[in-house]
Amino acid sequence: MIAVGALHTSCVVVGSGIAGLSAALAHGDCIVISKSGLGEGSSRWAQGGIAAAIGDDDRPALHAADTDRVAGGIGNREVASIVTRAAPDRIRWLTSLGADFDTGGDARALLGQEAGHSRRRIVHARGDATGAEVMRTLVRAVSERPDIRRLDDTFVLDLLRHDGRVVGVLACTGDGERVAVVAPSVVLATGGLGRLYEKTTNPPEVSADGLAMAARAGAVIRDPEFVQFHPTALDASADPLPLLTEALRGEGARLIDEAGHRFMVGVHPDAELAPRDVVAREIWRRRLDGAVYLDARMIGPEFPNRFPTVWRIAQGVGLDPRQDPLPVSPAQHYHMGGIATDAAGRTSLAGLYACGEAASTGLHGANRLASNSLLEGLVLGRRVADAIAADIVGTRHPAVVEVPQETLDLELRDPPDIEHDVAELRHLMWTKVGVMRDGPGLEQATIRLGALACRLSGHPIGRNLVVAAQVVTRAALDREESRGSHHRSDHPEPGPRPASTFVRSARLESGVLELQDRDSRVCLV
Repeated sequence: MIAVGALHTSCVVVGSGIAGLSAALAHGDCIVISKSGLGEGSSRWAQGGIAAAIGDDDRPALHAADTDRVAGGIGNREVASIVTRAAPDRIRWLTSLGADFDTGGDARALLGQEAGHSRRRIVHARGDATGAEVMRTLVRAVSERPDIRRLDDTFVLDLLRHDGRVVGVLACTGDGERVAVVAPSVVLATGGLGRLYEKTTNPPEVSADGLAMAARAGAVIRDPEFVQFHPTALDASADPLPLLTEALRGEGARLIDEAGHRFMVGVHPDAELAPRDVVAREIWRRRLDGAVYLDARMIGPEFPNRFPTVWRIAQGVGLDPRQDPLPVSPAQHYHMGGIATDAAGRTSLAGLYACGEAASTGLHGANRLASNSLLEGLVLGRRVADAIAADIVGTRHPAVVEVPQETLDLELRDPPDIEHDVAELRHLMWTKVGVMRDGPGLEQATIRLGALACRLSGHPIGRNLVVAAQVVTRAALDREESRGSHHRSDHPEPGPRPASTFVRSARLESGVLELQDRDSRVCLV
């Protein structure tokens, strides 16, 4: 029996992005664990805004209809209705906390247009810095709450279990000490899986940790094959790739090829404002013959004031968007799949909840509507807290918990070849499980991931990446159709099954993904 130190609380929130901090503020009396610093991660990088039906010509039902229309036939309409109805209140809540959204001369919110939306309903802050402003607001609010404790620079290794329930997490602090954080409720708000892909707009912290932990514990994973690729990342030698916000296209920017031809007009009635999966695939195809550019010169001299983040990005690579078309590439941006939850964040495991990008509520279906991601985090963060209150159980903490032996055996120092192996995995996912997929490529990826699993299984982040990669690849191989963000060139049309795919990790019996529990007892001291 192994003894480790323990902290006790009524709830532990893993992740400190928009979903995690919303949940912590609504719940209180909790511990928030951050992989790096409080508020780091993908939320603060969001250039796009928050979709909310607050305009005079708009209403939540229209917002819900737009959300469902782009979801590829598998969106959950009930969840879409819940989230869109809550949107105006969440904007008011952020404003009450001090968020400074862009307004016009009448002091009303300036509403932007983005792809897939039938109304101007996108709330922005400082033009293209909405995520940064929202996170500034939430971090300050959390910092002022004495009932919310923090563990920064702490990596969660795995879930703890006792008598069939999730009862906390085993974590490693910045100084290398293992600590168990024991709680009757665990919220996974760890974000997506951007680090799986060679080209991504997500920061390095986004490494599928929550998805992998939940899969190892046997949680149901929903629709992992649906990975969204943003059409317009700046095609630069950077990792991650800088994002060129969709709001540029909402304000008239056009996609052109090397000859200056505007190609999206003949592809979709909405041209550059077609759903993201359509635009990303067409750019992918065009790039096979040459470079593709986003031409935003028509925005004119006001560009630096209207889009200051993009302006700084372009200037950093020697480009002036007022004069120069910007070279673009698709890049992994968001994961519609994830840990399966209900509309309140409950997973299939007692005691375990999930919200934000780590979760799959069914809101996005096969394709996410622009600017619904920050909104989902705000709404589901609050709903998770409400669900925990409704599900409240006794707070007696177990003295002995279960944790997989492989977790206790992890080598916390980086092995010599870890960077090379992770780079190989990311390249494999980009080329074989990326914007365009086919059966032979997915089969090749499955075999190669099996070999990488042997090399990465002893490293905390490496094993999370390879587990998530295997789950995504296997689901993509099983879905022999094209739907939303999942496009199979060997099965280019939607199939007859418009239902979500549910994958339980224990059912992946290919011999590649081995998740049998070899439980060891851990005594908490």
